[in-house]
Amino acid sequence: MASNTFSAAFVRTSDGWSGAEIDLSEAEIVDDLGDAVTEALGLSGDELALLCVEVEDEWFAIARYRGEEEPRVFLSDAHAILSHPLGELFAEFAGVAPDKEGNSLGVRPAGDFELLSDLGVSSEELLELSMEEGMLPADILSVIAERLSFADELDRLR
Repeated sequence: MASNTFSAAFVRTSDGWSGAEIDLSEAEIVDDLGDAVTEALGLSGDELALLCVEVEDEWFAIARYRGEEEPRVFLSDAHAILSHPLGELFAEFAGVAPDKEGNSLGVRPAGDFELLSDLGVSSEELLELSMEEGMLPADILSVIAERLSFADELDRLR
Protein backbone atom coordinates (compact mmCIF):
# COMPACT_ATOMS: atom_id res chain seq x y z
CA MET A 1 0.00 0.00 0.00
CA ALA A 2 1.21 3.47 -0.79
CA SER A 3 2.85 5.43 1.99
CA ASN A 4 0.29 8.19 1.49
CA THR A 5 -2.40 6.12 3.18
CA PHE A 6 -2.69 6.43 6.94
CA SER A 7 -4.95 4.29 9.06
CA ALA A 8 -5.21 4.09 12.81
CA ALA A 9 -7.75 2.85 15.30
CA PHE A 10 -8.62 4.39 18.63
CA VAL A 11 -10.39 2.87 21.61
CA ARG A 12 -12.02 4.86 24.40
CA THR A 13 -10.92 3.66 27.80
CA SER A 14 -11.55 4.94 31.31
CA ASP A 15 -8.26 6.87 31.00
CA GLY A 16 -9.15 8.51 27.70
CA TRP A 17 -8.29 7.28 24.22
CA SER A 18 -5.59 4.87 23.15
CA GLY A 19 -4.57 4.31 19.54
CA ALA A 20 -2.65 2.01 17.25
CA GLU A 21 -1.63 2.29 13.63
CA ILE A 22 -3.26 -0.36 11.46
CA ASP A 23 -2.13 -1.96 8.22
CA LEU A 24 -5.17 -2.44 6.00
CA SER A 25 -3.24 -3.56 2.92
CA GLU A 26 -4.52 -7.13 3.35
CA ALA A 27 -8.18 -6.10 3.80
CA GLU A 28 -10.31 -7.70 1.10
CA ILE A 29 -13.80 -7.56 2.59
CA VAL A 30 -15.55 -5.14 4.94
CA ASP A 31 -15.28 -7.59 7.87
CA ASP A 32 -11.46 -7.51 7.54
CA LEU A 33 -11.54 -3.86 8.63
CA GLY A 34 -13.29 -4.69 11.90
CA ASP A 35 -11.02 -7.69 12.47
CA ALA A 36 -7.95 -5.47 12.04
CA VAL A 37 -9.32 -2.96 14.56
CA THR A 38 -10.15 -5.68 17.10
CA GLU A 39 -6.73 -7.26 16.72
CA ALA A 40 -4.71 -4.02 16.84
CA LEU A 41 -6.51 -2.69 19.90
CA GLY A 42 -7.06 -6.00 21.67
CA LEU A 43 -10.79 -5.34 21.96
CA SER A 44 -12.70 -7.77 24.10
CA GLY A 45 -16.14 -6.41 24.75
CA ASP A 46 -18.20 -3.30 24.52
CA GLU A 47 -15.42 -0.76 24.06
CA LEU A 48 -16.04 2.03 21.58
CA ALA A 49 -13.47 1.98 18.79
CA LEU A 50 -12.98 4.30 15.83
CA LEU A 51 -11.02 3.47 12.69
CA CYS A 52 -9.70 6.57 10.92
CA VAL A 53 -8.35 6.27 7.40
CA GLU A 54 -7.00 9.03 5.20
CA VAL A 55 -5.93 8.40 1.63
CA GLU A 56 -3.53 10.87 0.06
CA ASP A 57 -5.11 14.28 0.04
CA GLU A 58 -8.28 12.86 -1.46
CA TRP A 59 -10.67 11.43 1.14
CA PHE A 60 -11.06 10.01 4.62
CA ALA A 61 -13.28 7.47 6.30
CA ILE A 62 -14.23 6.89 9.92
CA ALA A 63 -15.67 3.56 10.98
CA ARG A 64 -17.22 3.03 14.39
CA TYR A 65 -17.25 -0.28 16.21
CA ARG A 66 -18.80 -1.20 19.54
CA GLY A 67 -19.31 -4.74 20.76
CA GLU A 68 -22.10 -6.51 18.93
CA GLU A 69 -23.56 -3.33 17.42
CA GLU A 70 -23.61 -3.08 13.65
CA PRO A 71 -20.46 -1.17 12.57
CA ARG A 72 -21.10 2.29 11.15
CA VAL A 73 -19.07 4.30 8.68
CA PHE A 74 -18.75 7.83 7.33
CA LEU A 75 -17.03 8.47 4.02
CA SER A 76 -15.92 12.02 3.21
CA ASP A 77 -16.26 11.71 -0.57
CA ALA A 78 -17.95 8.91 -2.47
CA HIS A 79 -16.45 10.22 -5.73
CA ALA A 80 -12.80 10.12 -4.72
CA ILE A 81 -12.77 6.52 -3.57
CA LEU A 82 -12.81 4.75 -6.92
CA SER A 83 -9.12 5.12 -7.55
CA HIS A 84 -8.16 3.14 -4.44
CA PRO A 85 -8.81 -0.48 -3.36
CA LEU A 86 -9.62 0.63 0.20
CA GLY A 87 -12.02 3.17 -1.26
CA GLU A 88 -14.05 0.42 -2.88
CA LEU A 89 -14.23 -1.41 0.47
CA PHE A 90 -15.40 1.71 2.28
CA ALA A 91 -17.93 2.45 -0.48
CA GLU A 92 -19.37 -1.03 0.00
CA PHE A 93 -19.34 -0.49 3.79
CA ALA A 94 -21.22 2.80 3.39
CA GLY A 95 -23.67 1.28 0.92
CA VAL A 96 -22.54 3.53 -1.91
CA ALA A 97 -22.63 2.36 -5.49
CA PRO A 98 -19.45 3.43 -7.26
CA ASP A 99 -20.12 6.27 -9.70
CA LYS A 100 -18.31 4.98 -12.76
CA GLU A 101 -19.68 7.75 -14.98
CA GLY A 102 -17.20 10.15 -13.44
CA ASN A 103 -19.87 12.62 -12.32
CA SER A 104 -17.51 14.14 -9.80
CA LEU A 105 -19.21 17.47 -9.35
CA GLY A 106 -18.18 18.51 -5.90
CA VAL A 107 -17.62 16.41 -2.81
CA ARG A 108 -20.24 13.82 -1.94
CA PRO A 109 -20.09 12.51 1.65
CA ALA A 110 -21.80 9.17 2.27
CA GLY A 111 -22.60 6.72 5.02
CA ASP A 112 -23.72 7.46 8.57
CA PHE A 113 -23.61 11.20 9.21
CA GLU A 114 -24.70 10.69 12.84
CA LEU A 115 -21.66 8.47 13.50
CA LEU A 116 -20.07 10.84 16.02
CA SER A 117 -23.03 12.91 17.19
CA ASP A 118 -23.23 11.22 20.61
CA LEU A 119 -19.51 11.95 21.04
CA GLY A 120 -19.81 15.67 20.35
CA VAL A 121 -19.48 16.09 16.57
CA SER A 122 -22.91 16.65 15.02
CA SER A 123 -23.87 15.42 11.56
CA GLU A 124 -24.01 19.06 10.41
CA GLU A 125 -20.49 19.68 11.65
CA LEU A 126 -19.15 16.47 10.09
CA LEU A 127 -20.69 17.41 6.73
CA GLU A 128 -19.51 20.99 6.99
CA LEU A 129 -15.92 19.86 7.69
CA SER A 130 -16.01 17.38 4.81
CA MET A 131 -17.28 19.97 2.35
CA GLU A 132 -15.01 22.79 3.45
CA GLU A 133 -12.99 24.13 0.54
CA GLY A 134 -9.25 23.68 0.93
CA MET A 135 -9.39 21.38 3.96
CA LEU A 136 -7.28 18.25 3.59
CA PRO A 137 -8.49 14.91 4.99
CA ALA A 138 -5.63 14.94 7.52
CA ASP A 139 -6.72 18.40 8.75
CA ILE A 140 -10.36 17.33 9.06
CA LEU A 141 -9.42 14.20 11.03
CA SER A 142 -7.26 16.37 13.29
CA VAL A 143 -10.21 18.68 13.99
CA ILE A 144 -12.45 15.69 14.75
CA ALA A 145 -9.77 14.08 16.95
CA GLU A 146 -9.40 17.38 18.82
CA ARG A 147 -13.16 17.54 19.47
CA LEU A 148 -13.24 13.91 20.66
CA SER A 149 -10.06 14.32 22.74
CA PHE A 150 -7.74 11.89 20.94
CA ALA A 151 -5.70 14.44 18.99
CA ASP A 152 -2.54 13.67 20.98
CA GLU A 153 -2.83 9.97 20.15
CA LEU A 154 -3.48 10.77 16.46
CA ASP A 155 -0.43 13.05 16.32
CA ARG A 156 1.70 10.42 18.04
CA LEU A 157 0.78 7.79 15.46
CA ARG A 158 1.23 10.08 12.47
